[in-house]
Amino acid sequence: MNIQMKDNTTAVISGIEHFDLTHTFDCGQCFRWVKNEDNSYSGVAYGKAVRMSVAKGNLTIYNTCLSDVENLWINYLDLKRDYKEIKELYTNDKYVSKAMEFGYGIHILNQEVFECIISFIISSQNQIPRIKKIVAKLCEMYGKECILDGNTLYSFPSLSELSGISEKDLEPLKAGYRASYIVDAVNKLSSGEVDMASLKDMPYPDAKKELMKIKGIGPKVADCILLFSLGKSEAFPIDVWVQRTMRTLYLGENATNKQIETEAERLFGKYAGFAQQYLFYYARENGGFSK
Repeated sequence: MNIQMKDNTTAVISGIEHFDLTHTFDCGQCFRWVKNEDNSYSGVAYGKAVRMSVAKGNLTIYNTCLSDVENLWINYLDLKRDYKEIKELYTNDKYVSKAMEFGYGIHILNQEVFECIISFIISSQNQIPRIKKIVAKLCEMYGKECILDGNTLYSFPSLSELSGISEKDLEPLKAGYRASYIVDAVNKLSSGEVDMASLKDMPYPDAKKELMKIKGIGPKVADCILLFSLGKSEAFPIDVWVQRTMRTLYLGENATNKQIETEAERLFGKYAGFAQQYLFYYARENGGFSK
């Protein structure tokens, strides 16, 4: 991997393998990236608005600087991880191998923790277009303006920017019952009842238990947050697609989520969350798996 600044605001990272923007940004792990007509993606992360494109192993990031590439985007996109090595762990599993071939370019993002918490609270029992709309409205109401290609985007609001928020304040989001969960999350994180700063260093089971103190965060949402923002690669979010896949391919139709968690740990080990994301993406895009 090599970084070159094409000009003062455009970086080119060469030698990129096993990475695709559509696979990564549209696999259900994030809600802030929009695909453009030229297949590039525009979005905001950590308060920075950029556009990205990939061609022939070169990742181009527009509206950035060398410091942000080195200190933000490489980590955010998980570019230092050897995904080939991870894929080789599962060569004996024909289902995961098939899913990895289909979604070859998925990278697990390292998202900002507070954004991930609120976004996946909003995602509960919700469809992706509506999730994106609610998240975008929240950012427009409480985030900071960011200019990209002459357009105004908005950063995700910080915990302090949402401090003191009420359900009434959130009515324009049209988030329904999730508004009360957002308020509960902000209050518990602000007071320290849920220690956000310590989550990354906690063992996976403890961090999951800590997150589930927040209303609206059950096992699946907690695992999404742990996998997509806290580096807990063993987290195995179980949604309808993953539940159906694990039952069809490995366990039988009556398997409980607890049995699925145990089997995922046995089959996939410390990278269970990575296997999950490949399986989920394949199942969702193809209407499920068949033996």
